[in-house]
Amino acid sequence: MRWVLPEYIQDALPAEAAKLEELRRRLLDIFRVNGYQLVAPPLLEYVESLLTGAGQDLKLKTLKLVDQLSGRTMGVRADITPQVARIDAHLLNRRGVTRLCYCGTVAHAIPSSLTATREPLQIGAEIYGHAGLEADAEVIRLLAEVLFRAEVGTSRIDLGHVGLFKALSRMAEVVAEREEDLFNALQAKDIPGLKDLLADAPEKVRNALMVLPTLYGGAEILERARSLLPAEPEILAALNDLQTLAEGLGDLPISFDLADLRGYHYHSGVVFAAYGGTSPVALALGGRYDSVGKAFGRGRPATGFSLDLREMAGQVADPVQPGAILASGAGETGFKEAVARLREAGENVVIELPGHDGTWREAGCDRHLVLRGGAWQVEPLQGE
Repeated sequence: MRWVLPEYIQDALPAEAAKLEELRRRLLDIFRVNGYQLVAPPLLEYVESLLTGAGQDLKLKTLKLVDQLSGRTMGVRADITPQVARIDAHLLNRRGVTRLCYCGTVAHAIPSSLTATREPLQIGAEIYGHAGLEADAEVIRLLAEVLFRAEVGTSRIDLGHVGLFKALSRMAEVVAEREEDLFNALQAKDIPGLKDLLADAPEKVRNALMVLPTLYGGAEILERARSLLPAEPEILAALNDLQTLAEGLGDLPISFDLADLRGYHYHSGVVFAAYGGTSPVALALGGRYDSVGKAFGRGRPATGFSLDLREMAGQVADPVQPGAILASGAGETGFKEAVARLREAGENVVIELPGHDGTWREAGCDRHLVLRGGAWQVEPLQGE
């Protein structure tokens, strides 16, 4: 069956495609009025560039193929964020703060979950050149505005900080091979698995890592974390950042999950996940990723977020689309002018073709342009 699509890949039929496009335009307009400039990286790049500074999970998600012109290995992007970091570092090369946004299809070799598509339509916004928490606060507020304007709403925004995990992992002297297992166990909140992985770790660090999956909830979580985690400078600094950020975003539904480190391994500071609508999973992920710029030879502070438009569209009510106008009478006096006026006014006009076997309502028409008494007028479409 040659027309069967690969697993976790699907077409977007007219109603869904129109919904995605309307949502894309609405969100890009929000980015634009907030000062974010649109960029459009290529779908394919040589893997050396595409995966520079990326974590192992991104490498496993990237589809690879051989370039017939050069013989080199190319990759189909699995995430646009590293590409935008490359653009900021090498093509724009600005000294000051740069705000960029993007929207495009990415491809995943394996789906992120049982219900996820392997072809997300990724949209996001990034700030480069500002290391302060003000930039993190701006992108979180922008994300909340996106969810509000999309009429999804924000039920909560979980904050975390990868500095906590990195500091504790270093204190536990976990080797790189075991760090990945430790990271996965934390993500799954697998307490027995954590206990096995940390059997040889110092007791203070082992206890801290074991308690990390329990540190989620409201503002009280930070005080509990201060009492349970080692009072190391890096850990205290991360907790202070989270508290300062949460206080500045007090009007938003902020909560904390100190073991939620989702996203690719290139994050370097504050991370966040936004929930809304009826979705049981996060609709958007983001955070600080200063380390990616270093991989491109220009270490610029960076923070931002991204989301999958296809997933968000599932949380948005179907827009009420006006039907098209069926235009009959091609060749009659004034026909072309009447059609042109309607289209200039924003109407969708479908010119009737001879020999149409289907129904015009099936083609989306609910009105009819006809010549009555020497004048062109729009009437409700009769029958089919």
